[in-house]
Amino acid sequence: MAMEAEAASVPELALADTDINWDRLDKTKFHIIGAVLFTAQSALLHPTAVVKTRMQVAGSGLSHMRGVTVFRHILKNDGIPGLFRGFGTSAVGSLPGRVLALTSLEVSKDMMLKYTRGLDMSEATRVGLANGVAGLFSNCVSCVYYVPLDVICQRLMVQGLPGTTFCNGPFDTMSKVIKVEGLRGLYRGFGLTAVTLSPASALWWGAYGAAQHVIWRSLGYKDEIDKKPSHIEMVTVQATAGMVAGACSSVITTPIDTVKTRLQVMDDYGVGRPSVLKTTKTLLKEDGWRGLYRGFGPRFLNMSLYGTTMIVTYELIRFNVETVEYKNISFTVWDVGGHSLGNSFSSIHHPVALSGHC
Repeated sequence: MAMEAEAASVPELALADTDINWDRLDKTKFHIIGAVLFTAQSALLHPTAVVKTRMQVAGSGLSHMRGVTVFRHILKNDGIPGLFRGFGTSAVGSLPGRVLALTSLEVSKDMMLKYTRGLDMSEATRVGLANGVAGLFSNCVSCVYYVPLDVICQRLMVQGLPGTTFCNGPFDTMSKVIKVEGLRGLYRGFGLTAVTLSPASALWWGAYGAAQHVIWRSLGYKDEIDKKPSHIEMVTVQATAGMVAGACSSVITTPIDTVKTRLQVMDDYGVGRPSVLKTTKTLLKEDGWRGLYRGFGPRFLNMSLYGTTMIVTYELIRFNVETVEYKNISFTVWDVGGHSLGNSFSSIHHPVALSGHC
C-alpha cells in the first residue's frame, strides 16, 4: 500500500517503464475499445479522404482546385452527407480488418524486438527495424482483406464524377464490379498495393520509431538515467513523431496512391482491362507529372493528423486494457477517479495499423 501511495503521488514515469507490450494486454478489451475509438477517429478525418479521392479521380477542373475549394464544393452540392460518402462501408468493413492488422502488427513487433536484442546495433536502429518489419508484415497480411474494401468505398466516394459508375450502396457496388470483371475486379490495384503499401508502412513506422527515439534522447531522457518524463511530455513527443512520420510518408507515396486510386475506381479505359501502365499514361496525358500529386494537400493533412491522432488513441487504448497482473507489477499511477495514468503512453515501441484504407 505504501508503494502504491508513493507511486500515486508522482505523476511521472521512468522512461524504461513507459512501454506496454502485447502480452500485457487484455486482447478482448483491446479490440472492443479500439473499435469504438478508432471508428470515431476515422470519422473525424474521413472528409479529408473524400476530398483527396475526388481530386485524384476528377477531370482537370476539380483536380486543379485547392483542397479547401473542393471541400466547399462538396459541401455546397451534397451537404454534410457528401463529405462522408463511403464512411459507413469503411467503418463497418474495417472492424475485422483492424483486428487482423493490429494482432499481426503487435506480435511481429514483439518478436523482432526479442530477436534483435543481442545484435550489435544502436537502440534507435533496433527500434526502427522492429517497427518497420512489423508494419511490413502487418500490411502483407491485411492487404488481401483491405483491397476489395478500398475498391468499394472509394467508388462510393467518387459517385457522380465522369468516368465512374453509379452505384446504390456498397452491395450494389460489389455486385456491379463482379458482374463486369468477376472477383478480380475487387482486386484492382492489388499488385500495386501489395508492392508499395508494405514498404510505405515500413517507412512510416521506421521513421516514427526512430524519430521518437531521437526526440526523447535530444530531451535528455535515457533508460539508464534517472530522469522522469511527465505525461504531457509523452503525449507531445508521440504526437510530434506521428505528425512528422505521416508528413514524410505522404510526400513520398502520393504519386503511387494517385495511380492506385484511379485504377480502382475508373471505368472508361476503352479496350482491355485497366492496368497500372494504362492508368499512369492517362494521368500523365491529362496533367503531366504534376498529375501524380493530385490531392496532395488533403492527403498530406490526412496522413499527418492521422499519424498524430492514431498514436495517441492507440496508446490510450493499450493503457486502459493492460492486465491487472502487470499493472500491479509496474506500480501503475492512478488518478482520483480510479483511472490509470501510469504507462499511458509508451516512450518508444508502439506500432499500430496505420494505413490509408478508405
